[in-house]
Amino acid sequence: MIITSDPLIIADLLKRGGIIAYPTEAVWGLGCDPQNQTAVIKLLEIKSRPMNKGMILAAGDKTHLSPWLEQLSPELGAKLTATYDSPTSWIVPDQGIAPAWVRGDHQSIALRLSTHAGVQAICHAFDACIVSTSANPAGLDPALSLEQIMTYFRDNIDAIFDVPLGQSKQPSQIKSLLDDQVIRQ
Repeated sequence: MIITSDPLIIADLLKRGGIIAYPTEAVWGLGCDPQNQTAVIKLLEIKSRPMNKGMILAAGDKTHLSPWLEQLSPELGAKLTATYDSPTSWIVPDQGIAPAWVRGDHQSIALRLSTHAGVQAICHAFDACIVSTSANPAGLDPALSLEQIMTYFRDNIDAIFDVPLGQSKQPSQIKSLLDDQVIRQ
């Protein structure tokens, strides 16, 4: 396993199907290339998370969200790409853009335009969205430190992106883009 603060090394590992741990706005996340089915299935197995639940995709900037933005009205696109006081992931109609192994049983996808500099750096180096799911085995609290990542996943991930954790007090809220219904507070 590699521990690095170089986003180019992390992006290279993602392109080769690697699983990474990285800090987000509030908790550590696990990520991989959402287009790589083998990597996504491995990540789900590491977490003991069923595929049918679906996962969040994190973007570093608006360009990473362009396939979804092209299908939205300007008003909904503006809402998806706005900056909020707390991290917000939006449930967006997908229309087959994201692979089924990321969407789960849904015809929608959860997308977050991250404000965390580390997540942005990874996405810029990778030039795409990445899977963003909390770094914890099912039933355990999300990791808040590199030490917890090592305890949870030492032999099961390929790299740790060693940059500071964000200052948000809770993981992203999840809301429906179409009607603002809160899915997770």
